[in-house]
Amino acid sequence: MQNTNLLEVRRLSVSFQNETGFKPIIHDVHFEVYKNEILGIVGESGSGKSVTSLALMGLLPVKKSKLSSGEILFKGQPIHQLSESEWRTFRGNKISMIFQEPMSSLNPSMTCGKQVAEILEEHTLLSKNEIKLRVLELFEQVKLPHPAQIYYRYPHEISGGQKQRVMIAMAIACEPQLLIADEPTTALDVTVQKEIIELLKQIQKKNQMSILFISHDLSLVSEIAQRVLVMYQGKVIEQGTINEVFNNPKELYTSALIASRPKMDERLKRLPTIQAFLEGTVKHELETPRDRELRHRDLYQKQPILTVHNLNKTYLSRTGWLGKSRLYQVLNQVSFEVYDGETLGLVGESGCGKSTLGNALLLLNKADSGEVFYRGKDITNLSTQEVRKLRKEIQIIFQDPFSSLNPRITAGKAIMEPMEVYNMYGGKKERYEKVVELLKRVGLSEEHFSRYPHEFSGGQRQRIGIARAIALMPKFIICDESVSALDISVQAQVLNLLNELKDQFGFTYLFISHDLAVVKYMADRIMVMQQGQNIELKEADTLYEKPSSAYTQKLIDAIPGIRSS
Repeated sequence: MQNTNLLEVRRLSVSFQNETGFKPIIHDVHFEVYKNEILGIVGESGSGKSVTSLALMGLLPVKKSKLSSGEILFKGQPIHQLSESEWRTFRGNKISMIFQEPMSSLNPSMTCGKQVAEILEEHTLLSKNEIKLRVLELFEQVKLPHPAQIYYRYPHEISGGQKQRVMIAMAIACEPQLLIADEPTTALDVTVQKEIIELLKQIQKKNQMSILFISHDLSLVSEIAQRVLVMYQGKVIEQGTINEVFNNPKELYTSALIASRPKMDERLKRLPTIQAFLEGTVKHELETPRDRELRHRDLYQKQPILTVHNLNKTYLSRTGWLGKSRLYQVLNQVSFEVYDGETLGLVGESGCGKSTLGNALLLLNKADSGEVFYRGKDITNLSTQEVRKLRKEIQIIFQDPFSSLNPRITAGKAIMEPMEVYNMYGGKKERYEKVVELLKRVGLSEEHFSRYPHEFSGGQRQRIGIARAIALMPKFIICDESVSALDISVQAQVLNLLNELKDQFGFTYLFISHDLAVVKYMADRIMVMQQGQNIELKEADTLYEKPSSAYTQKLIDAIPGIRSS
């Protein structure tokens, strides 16, 4: 490939305003994007990836930020000097962007077709009829099913993967020369994620454009990019080909990022964290197959703590305001057991019934029929008083800790609330001491007691969610996608914490996730769900080595893995 620069970022520094003035966020960043290539940017939250991409799009907040120094050149043109009216012409035509969360990026009050048509109305001289034909053509290009139907549908009427395809159609509508994809697959299933990655590669090849692909998932970047640059604390600390950076990293931080993700071919007793790498305290202790066999022999001699028998749940579904109603069976004769002290992994694509099953076990959304025995007692027909008592035994750690925490109360108060409801630990002083103990146990400190949710990072909020879940000392905890939105390194910390708490307190976990590498690391056994049914349940390693169903094999094949280029 001839390395002709399409975009060049020269010694870029960006500052944001705070109480004392402007604070530097991006420091002396320098890189190139070549014509007709895919360049990956990896790093944790706060590393400066998204701020850099917003600077390239001219979307930094005008009064709150400033380019302290440096240049951004697009085909030699200094685009950092463009006026707002010039940016409006340039944006979408020359450089376009796919944002991280399609649901918040799409207008809920407009149909999908109209939202893509708007871009063409703004940037082209096509007639109304020609614009509609072009939108349908784009929907076909991004492989949306039934383009003519989706043209008239609203965002809430289509799946997450389909919403992301609409976003891609918007981004490529005017055939830009550079496409910036900012975490475009973060919340998607592993199979949908693979489809989006393949789609972007096909579009890039067909349109001969360049892509700047931003992600915190190194494995994912290795699947799509030719070159990669690693950002840390607002700086580019390493860059090179996929092979150079991922197989022979020069920086300790890059090595730590690569090692923090659970591996498919070995199971460490404790995942290495970035902090452990930087402090030189990494321990490479493996759980051997023999260790696992002996542990499982003891585990499965116990009685099941939970037995589910023929669970069914049906919803009434309607397409559009005037569409026909139909019954949709989201749980279909689901049966399984969870043993005391076990971590049972639960995997499957969106819509397979994972979260509905979790809610049914928590009695938040009761099943239509079937039995759920907890400690030998059927809990499906409990009185209100008995359900209240059961809540102390079964808890949940939610996917999004920010939306599950009350923004008006402090972290300490959020953890203390359930203790007060169940009148635990004597009085207020004893509860305060217990909350402080829990905060320390999950890696926080006493000073965090009085802070509000918005004052914490994503990883810290998830720790608060865990502390709140274990405050009542439950026996059974449902982890519903509880690490899916976290950076690789923070994810490693939280997974280690969950395992430590399980060993210390004897917890039993139902671990729901679409990240199969994480589930394999955490689970003793794994249950696979498809279209509301339990299609396979096996010991975790056996499932990955010898899956019984083609569907399970498809899920396994979609797991991204760091490769050589």
